[in-house]
Order: sequence, then structure tokens, then C-alpha cells
Amino acid sequence: MMTFQSLAEIAALADTLPAVDEGARAAALARQNSLTKPPGSLGRLEDLAIFMAGWRGTDRPRIAKAQAVIFAGNHGVCAQGVNPYPQDVTKQMVANFEAGGASINQLCRVNGAELSVVALDLDHPTADFTQGPAMTEAETLDAMNRGAAAVDPTADVLILGEMGIGNSTIAAALASALFGATPADWVGPGTGSDDAGIRRKVAAIEAGLRLHGGKDAMTTLASLGGREQAAICGAVLAARAARIPVILDGFICTAAAATLYAAEPRLLDHCLVGHASAEPGHRRLLAAIGKTAVVEFDMRLGEGSGAALALGILRAALECHNGMATFGEAGVSEA
Repeated sequence: MMTFQSLAEIAALADTLPAVDEGARAAALARQNSLTKPPGSLGRLEDLAIFMAGWRGTDRPRIAKAQAVIFAGNHGVCAQGVNPYPQDVTKQMVANFEAGGASINQLCRVNGAELSVVALDLDHPTADFTQGPAMTEAETLDAMNRGAAAVDPTADVLILGEMGIGNSTIAAALASALFGATPADWVGPGTGSDDAGIRRKVAAIEAGLRLHGGKDAMTTLASLGGREQAAICGAVLAARAARIPVILDGFICTAAAATLYAAEPRLLDHCLVGHASAEPGHRRLLAAIGKTAVVEFDMRLGEGSGAALALGILRAALECHNGMATFGEAGVSEA
């Protein structure tokens, strides 16, 4: 099992973790160009199949097991009035996930993913980042290691999501600290903040940046992030070690993983972004990390819902890639 001993070691992992298998990728591209269709006519479905081939190390990749994990955490910055809901809702939603009653349960069921939920010390929120660092290095590493431990090394693809009252503020704080622009450029309504709530979010992030701005990426994660953000980073890295492609969810999940991108861009090479969230900061963040979402459905629920929806598209891409006949097999003349 992959474990992390120091935040300072994270960026250097890009030199030792597996890279894309260029041979498998080239073979998948050659297959795509031999299938009974004009080359490129299936658009991004072709790109997704080739992406999967490169990371799974085979020209005919399949998804026998899709794993979905939701990480849940609570945040001390909620003391600043950044969310209209109490933090008890995080625990209540975890129970709803476990009972099968949430949107993510239905999307995982219909798209063939095995869902698990990892609750991260919900009775002990992180510290309020307007007053000091949200987490110590030890707390950050513990959450990262718990995230890594949640990854099934036999999975063919990993879907990541999150739950945590206040974590849209965390996402905006991380994005602003790591990629610039003002907090107001990143902040959105989250779970339904009104104008006054959005102003409180902006003020809290501005205070956090005054205390914690200018730090390296992983120290920024500890200073401004939460346990679920750190766990997502750990899971992303553990998946890379096992050559498992990752589908990230919306703004909050992407902002967590973008910490790794800020540390070393290659660390997200095996990641797709499932959807473009309606949260206003997400498209700005996708541009910053050079990713294009698989779908755009104006969703902003979180909890992995957009990533689970994208899994259906990914499965469709592989069905076409593996199931279509080549020109030679079908007896169809090539132009």
C-alpha cells in the first residue's frame, strides 16, 4: 500500500510513478483508425478509449471493476458563517450515502460502479484557517494515507467525490492561493449561499490568504484544505501507482487534485474531469490545469455525481473501441 511520510516528497513522485504506456496508446490509435468509420468521427469517444489504453497498458482496455469513493470531512472555517447549513449535515449525508438514498448511489448503480464512503473525523473539524493552519503536516499526511488506503488496486477506473459542509469555500481558497486571481473570482453559491453568504466566503478566504499565501502547493493544502481534500490527493496518487485512471468530479474535487498539479503537473496526467460544474470557478480551474470536462450538464451537486455520469460515457467509448469491426473484418473497402 502506498504511504506518504512527508509533504516535501510529493512533487518528486512524478519521477517514479508509472507513466503512460506509449506502445499501448499507439496500438489503440491504430485500432481506432482501422475501425469501420472515418478516422476521428467519434470525436472524444476515440480520445477516451486511447487514454484508457495508455494508462491500463493494453490496446483493448475494459472496465471490469469501476470503484467510486466519496471522502467526507468537516471544516473549522464554517465558524465564519460561510455556509447556510450546519455541519451535522455532513454526517447525515454520509448516512444517506450508506443507505443508498443519494444521487450518487443511483448514478453508480446504473453506470456499474462500486461505491464506498470514507468519513474523516467528522466530529473533529479542521481548524479555522482564518486563525491558523487548517491542518498540521501530520494531519494532512494521515488523511492522504487514508485516501490512498481506500483505493482498490484491482479497479480499472476510480471515481472520486466528496462531501463536506463548507468545502466550496475550501476549494475557492485553494484555487486562489495556487492559481491566482482574487477570491471573488473563484467563489460561488455552493450549497445555496445568498449574496451576504458569498461576501462572508470571500472575506474568510481573503483572511486565509493573508495568513497562508505564498506557500508551496502541499503546504497550502495543509494550511487551507480539509481532510477530504487531502484524502483525494492520496487516492489520486495511489491510483497512479496502480496505473488506474481517475475520474475527478466537479469544482471541489478538482481543486483538491489541482494541489498535486501545482506541485508537479505530471501528477494529474492519468486524471479525467467528469463534468464542468456550474460553480463559477470550475471552468477557470479547468483552464488553469489544462483539462476539458467529459460532459457539461450544469450540475453542481458534488458527491461524485458528475464523475459517475461520465463513467457511462467512458464505458460507451470502450464498447465502440472494442466491439466495432475493422474494415478488414467487415469486408468494407477503405477509401
